[in-house]
Amino acid sequence: MERTVVRCADGHVFSTSSFPMQQAERLGPGRLVRCPRCARLRSVVPVGAGKH
Repeated sequence: MERTVVRCADGHVFSTSSFPMQQAERLGPGRLVRCPRCARLRSVVPVGAGKH
């Protein structure tokens, strides 16, 4: 299974195998995933997405 490296809203970086991509056009790059560092559901984006 492919893993995706993501960053949560608090800045924690981790990898996840559960990065749901349903309705990606409508929701944008962010998803809700449980962060293992802060143990809460957080909005996460793939690392490298939206770097400006």
